[in-house]
Parts: sequence; structure tokens; C-alpha cells
Amino acid sequence: MVMIMKSADDPNVWVGRSDELALIRAALDNLNRGKGAIIWVEGEPGIGKSSLVARALERADPIGCQVLQATADQLTQQFPLAVMLDCLEVTPRSADPRRVRTAQLLHERRMRIFAADEAGDIGDIGYAQIELLVSLVDEICAGSPTAIVLDDAQWADDASLLVWHRLTRAVDQLPLLLVATCRTAPRRSGVRELRSAVVRRGGTVITLDKLPDADATALVTQVLGAEPGPRLSALTAQALGNPLYLRELIDAVIRERGTDRPAGADVSKEEIERIPASFSAIVDDRLRTISPGSADALRNAALLGSTFRVTDLAVVLGRTPSELTEQLMDASAAGIVVGAGTQLAFRHPLVRQALYDGVPAALRIAMHQQAAMALAAAGAEPLRVAEQLLASGERGNAALRSWLAQAHATLIARAPAIAAELLRREIDHSLPSDGVGGVLALGLTRALLSIGRHEEAAAQAGLAIASAHEPEHRAEAHWLLVRANSCLGRSDAAMQAIQRALSWPQLPDAWRGRLLALQATYQRATDGDLDTADSTAQQALRIAETAADAYATAQALIGLWLNHSVRRDHKGALQCVDQALAKLGDGPDNADLRAFAVDSRIFSLQNLDRWADAEATLKHARELEQRSGYAASSTQITAAVLRYWLGQWDDALAELGPDPSELGELTYTGLREPGPVLLWYGIAALVAGRRNQRQVASEYLRAGLSLPVTTVSDRENRDFLLAAQALAAEQNGDVSQARAVLSDGLRRRPGEMTLVHQWLPDLVRLCLLAGDRPAALAAAKLCGAEADAESEPARATAALARCVGLLDRDPAALREAVEHYRTVGATLDLAGALEDLAVVVADRGSDAEARLLLNESSAVYHTLGADWDVRRADGRLRRYGIRRGVHGPRTRQRATGWAALTPTEQRIAVMVAEGASTSSIAQTLFLSRRTVQTHISNILAKLGLHGRVEIAREVYRHTA
Repeated sequence: MVMIMKSADDPNVWVGRSDELALIRAALDNLNRGKGAIIWVEGEPGIGKSSLVARALERADPIGCQVLQATADQLTQQFPLAVMLDCLEVTPRSADPRRVRTAQLLHERRMRIFAADEAGDIGDIGYAQIELLVSLVDEICAGSPTAIVLDDAQWADDASLLVWHRLTRAVDQLPLLLVATCRTAPRRSGVRELRSAVVRRGGTVITLDKLPDADATALVTQVLGAEPGPRLSALTAQALGNPLYLRELIDAVIRERGTDRPAGADVSKEEIERIPASFSAIVDDRLRTISPGSADALRNAALLGSTFRVTDLAVVLGRTPSELTEQLMDASAAGIVVGAGTQLAFRHPLVRQALYDGVPAALRIAMHQQAAMALAAAGAEPLRVAEQLLASGERGNAALRSWLAQAHATLIARAPAIAAELLRREIDHSLPSDGVGGVLALGLTRALLSIGRHEEAAAQAGLAIASAHEPEHRAEAHWLLVRANSCLGRSDAAMQAIQRALSWPQLPDAWRGRLLALQATYQRATDGDLDTADSTAQQALRIAETAADAYATAQALIGLWLNHSVRRDHKGALQCVDQALAKLGDGPDNADLRAFAVDSRIFSLQNLDRWADAEATLKHARELEQRSGYAASSTQITAAVLRYWLGQWDDALAELGPDPSELGELTYTGLREPGPVLLWYGIAALVAGRRNQRQVASEYLRAGLSLPVTTVSDRENRDFLLAAQALAAEQNGDVSQARAVLSDGLRRRPGEMTLVHQWLPDLVRLCLLAGDRPAALAAAKLCGAEADAESEPARATAALARCVGLLDRDPAALREAVEHYRTVGATLDLAGALEDLAVVVADRGSDAEARLLLNESSAVYHTLGADWDVRRADGRLRRYGIRRGVHGPRTRQRATGWAALTPTEQRIAVMVAEGASTSSIAQTLFLSRRTVQTHISNILAKLGLHGRVEIAREVYRHTA
């Protein structure tokens, strides 16, 4: 029998895996119908994971689905977003303007981290970058069904894994198929957690085992044109059913036999002895089929990763791309490299690894150093130079140190962990006494701080201060020392560092203004000394304005805003924050401080009962987010609080999103602020409790109350949690405990901003219910003090009217509160005041009016789904023999079906049916993209649907 020999790499050579192929192809067919899915393919190296996915997705293009794919490798594992940017083809050179804009925005955000003119909010920077990429995927899917393939997920950087994880939330909303391939039992916890998330979200896990003997024999038969004989079968059995090793063995047989002479379906003993026994040896054997120049080029290409740019290889070899044409064509013909878009790739990562490992370690170090120098001299992107420096494991020479001094800011912005490692190598060896040494020390401090190694950052800051040659560098080193101590919770050390910096006569005015503004914040937060904090902030403001430093000026004004707010001078606070926003402008700089200022403005407007203005400010903030690409996670919490008090509870929950971990770690002027996470749990628990979802509320309470309360921010943001805890106690019949929780938690320490007035009417009610009139008097007195402190009568004054009305059974005071809430549009407070007034007029025998008030109050509660409030109001009036009228609302809002959709959800459903993307819906409704995504998830759940196509059908059914 004559063998008809093919290449083992022939795409038409395929055996087995029929069930696995069917699963992926079925998902692809569903994708074409608008239904997304998640698939996780795992197995040992070379088992055929990538080949399976490629085979299954061959039909994607013919049916109108696009495939975006990237392969992770060890070389780029520490570079944040490297794999996902490659996968989504995000580059300034893209022909797609959406990708170009995303690349530009990402570059701007990275370059402004720790820039000289801003503090840099690391938590929100990561959040903003991820939102940009998720939004881009949304836009891409709006154009056509899309499959995103992440190969070798075990090597992917953490940020790319986070993007992929965020996308798993969108597969039920978008025509999006997510496919990841991964080695079995990955070591990294982040990869294991991602696999678990796939399972939790109903994804498909495909585990590839070795090829059965029959399939292995069929593969050999397809390639050779005949069934293998016994010696050939024994040889291929060494592959243990691993398709990659098996194909390499077959190709080795073909190379040994030669294609120009026929032979039987078996091999001789002599041929077996000449066929390499190991995978690496087989790859070396394959190299012998190409020219020595081509083999040398491939070994240098292996330094650059599993995929590489021809231009980079040319730089490393000191040649032009055209001069490499023959060698690379030779390597392609030999099946060692293949095309990968605008780059080349090794046919399999194991092939590249075998080439890489075949170079002696000492020689590899030198080659990596040489590659780094060549790329740096050619002006290559700093990340590509850093890859080579990192892989060398050695410090650089003088030229590379000089390059690092110039490029470290870009590296910190893009890959701070790698920047820290490279900078540490140089500094640990010896710190140059020239200006370069000081720059490297300062850069290392920045890098350590940005990756959360605060203890090391504090120590390094001291070295940076001592070695700084330029006043600006020394001033920044002082600033970073303050930030490091702040993040460690060392307030005293931070204050001492500020004082030492301020005592330095050469401290530049811009930095003096910033440090004074930060000192004022500490004086308020640690000592509660508002007068001293005011004096310091005013001094900071004068110096900052003289230095024309916008950041320092705005920071000082926000410090004054804090002090005015604590004093309840909300009008003065609003003036300060408006001045700060005017100074910051709407440009791309200082995005983190501007986001804080916007949140502060909304806070002040709420306390002035200017709810419409607060909503308008939120709308403007969302417009700015959409223009700048910077999404501040803190704004989600601010929006949720606003919508809670406006009675827009479903919208408030949508603003929160389903997972508080997505908020990231929030910062302001270097102070870590876990407070917003406390608010997340507090709002979620309080809404669930008032809707009588007690088990859900209990879970949120358990999680929220387990968080530490250590800073002033924590105390200021735990009030919703305390209100939810008091509600749970009341629901359990323990009114005394409910009263104690609120009473103890609302004691405001000097310098604290906690808005106690918004909870005091409930505290007065609980005290009276418990028969403790002295405690009710004390609560009303506290509310009186809050009202007296208001520079302009507003929320606290209205709350006092409710407290007095309850305490004195005075309908006039409660009518005053009701009319106030009607006028300003405070929906939730209005419902509470109506309920209280109903009780008081019932006590005076006005049954008909009491019933009308009860009906109106209950109508508001019903629109919120606030079942507990309805029950409480009914119970309070039942003792007077008053029940809601026959026409009063008696049924709660439906939980499922079209009628269960809120007005916002119905509007979004219509826009989905019209083909609008999540991002465009967000822009139209002035919501965050993440909030819209949550709304769509709620729509799908309420309607029992799967995907946007089904939403469209439901919309047409109800609107036709």
C-alpha cells in the first residue's frame, strides 16, 4: 500500500470531538439568533482546545458572526489589559473610529495616573478602563453577533480577566459568545474564580481528554493515507492521545521518510531510531528543515512572545522587515509560524516554548537585554521594552537606566507592578548619585503606592525625599509619603509628614497648597476642629490661587465644603463646591477630584431640598462621563442615594448593580474610603426590608455589618445600615432594640457630617411606640439642633416639623411638613409625613380625613413595592378602627410580566426593541452603562425571557 502523505497541520485533517464540536456550533447558531452564551474549554497543553474552538467557529463568518480572538502568554501576563486590548483590536491605528477613540481615552487615563497635576484615583481608573472596554464590546455587538475568544486564559493578566468576567453578565443581553480555553486546574486564584463564574452564570464547561485510540489511529490514517502498522502504532502511542504531540510525531515521520518516495504504512526499526523521542527534540528536528538564518530569526522571535510584530523582530535583529521575508516565509512553509492578523504567531505556544527553552539561560539573558536596548533605541512602545527587561531578570546598563528614568511614568500608568519590579532592580543594586537616581526612587514610590504596597511605599518615599535633586520631585515625594501613611491608616504619621513638608522653605507653592488642603481634611476628620480646619483650608486656597494650581485650589474649596456641610451651612457649602467645579472645568484632567465635587454638589442640593437641581447635576455628570470616558464608581452610590429619597427604588437598586465588589476601592486625596461600600449594603438592605423581603435584607445586613468601621467616612456612611438594622428589629417585634440601634448610631461626633435629621422622625415614632417619651423628647431636641444649624431652612427643618407633630400630636406641624414635601417633590418623606398625619388626625377623631391620608400614603408605598410600610401604616390606623377605603390600593405591584416593569424599564425595553445598544440607551437616558445593563437584566427576569430578540417580540406584542 502506498501512503498518500499530507501535512498533519492540514485544516482538513480532523477526527473525533464530535460532541464538543456540536456544543460550540449550537452556541454559534444561537448567537446568530441573538442569544449569547459562555463556553469554557479546558484540558492539558496540546490536547486540542484551540483547534476545537477554531474548527467550531469556522462557520462564523458565513453566517454573519465576527470572531475576535487573542492568545495570552507568560510574557505579557503582568501587563494590565494586554490580552483584551489585543483581542478587541483596540489601537490608535485601527480603521474603526470606535476603537481609535477607546484607545485614546485609555491612553489619557493611564497617562494621568500620578501625573504632576493630579492625585490619581487608582480604584476608579481601573473601573473606568474596564467600563470603556465593556462599552466597546456593546457597540461591536450592536453591529453584528460577536464571538470573543480568549486562548490560554491561565496566562491572561488580571485586568483582562476582569473585563471578561464583566462581559459574562452581558451574554443574556447581547449577541455575544464568550469562549475561553484554559489548562486544567489552573494555579491562579483569579482564573479559578473566573471558571466558577462561568458555572454560576449557566455557562458550558467542556473538558477535553486524550484522543481515544480509535481516533488517534484515524488521524494517522488520514494523514498517511493508510492505517498504521504495528511499529508506527507503537511510535504514535508515545503521544498518549495528545493531538499536538501526535501531529508532530506524524510530521517527523513524514520528514524522515520524505514525500518523494513511496513506502508502506509502517516504519522500519532504523527509521524509528532516527525519529526524535521528545517534543522539544521534534521541534528541533523541524528546524533542521529550514535554513540556519531562518532558525536564528525564530529563536529571536521566541523572545518576543507567542505572537510578534515583524517590525519588532527586524529591530531586534538590526535588519529591515523586507530583509526577513525569505526567512519568515521559510518558517511559515515549515509550519512553525502562522499569520495572526497584522502579526505572526507560533503555530502553538508549546512550539514557541520549546524554541525558547532550547536557548541556554545565560544566552537568553543577554538576548533579552540586547532586544531591550534595540527596541528602546528605536523608540518602541515602553511596554515592549519592559517585556524584554523583565524577562532578562537582570538590571539594565546605564543606557537602559536612563531610558527607564524617562519611561517609568508610562509604565506605572500601564503596568505598575512591572514598573515597580524594574525600578526596584535598579535601586537595590545601587542608587545613582545623579538626578537619575532620584527620579528612579520617586518612580518606585509611585509604583508601590499604585499597587497597594503602602508599607514599602512609605519607606521608599523617605529615600526619594533624600535623593531628590529637584524641588518638585522632593515635594511630590513628601506628598506620596503622606498618601502612603494615609492608606495605612496612620493619621498621626501622615500629619507629621505634612508638617515636615510644610516646614521646608523651598517647598513649591503648588505643593504647599495641596498639602495644606490635605492637612485641613485631617484636622476635620481626626480632631473635629472645624475652626482650625477652616483657617488651614483658607490658607491653602490663597496659596493655591497665587500659584494658579487648579487642583490645589479645588481641593481647598472642597475642604471648605466639608466644613460648611458639617455645620449645616449647605448654602455656603454649595457655593464652595460650585467654585471648585468651575476651577476644575469639564476637561479631561482631574477627573477623580471633579467626580468627588459633583457628588458633593448633589449632597448639598439634597440637603437644601432642591431635588430637581440634584437630578440635573447627576444628568450633567453622566453627560460628562460619556464625553470623557471616565466613569466614577462613586457616582453610582450617589445616584442610588438620590433615587432612594425620591422614591425611585428600582432605579436606585439598578444604580447599585448586583455586586458591590465592582465598586472598586474608592479614594479621595489619598484617603481610602470604604464608606461607599457600607452605603451599598445599607441601601440594598433598607429597600429589601421595607419591601418585606426579610431574608434578602438579612443577608445584606450580615455582610454590611461585618465590615469594619474605622474612619470618619465609615461612620458617616453607615446610617442606612443602622436604619435597616433598626427596621429588622422592629419587624421582629423588638421595638426597644430598634430604638437603641438608631439612638446609639446617630450620635454625631465633632467634625462628623452624618445626616441624622433624616432618621429622627422614625426614632421619635419608635420611642413613642416603646412608651419612652423622654427618649422621644431627646430625639426631637436633636432634630431641633440640626434645624437651627441650617443656614437656610430645608430638610432638617421639615424633619423637625414631623418630630414635633408626632411628639405633640400636632396636626398643624405635620401639615406644614406635608406641604413642604409636596412642594419640593420629596416623595418618600411625603409618604411618611402623610402616614404620621393620618395617625394624629385619627387620634383627634377625624376618621374621614385620616382614611384619605392613609389611602394617599399607601398609594405611594405601593408604587415602591414597600409592603412593610403599608402593613405598618395599616396597623397604626387600625387601633382607631380606620381602614383603607374600598377603592384604596390593596394589591402590591406585580413581580413578573409586562405590568411589573417600572417606567424606566419599559422605556429601556422599547429602546432595546428599536435596536439601541446599551451604551446608546445610557447616553439617551443619562444613566451609566452598567445601570442600563442591570435594568435589562431585570427586564429579562421579570418577563422570563432570554436575550434582546425576545424583548423586542414582547415589546411589539404590547405596543402593536
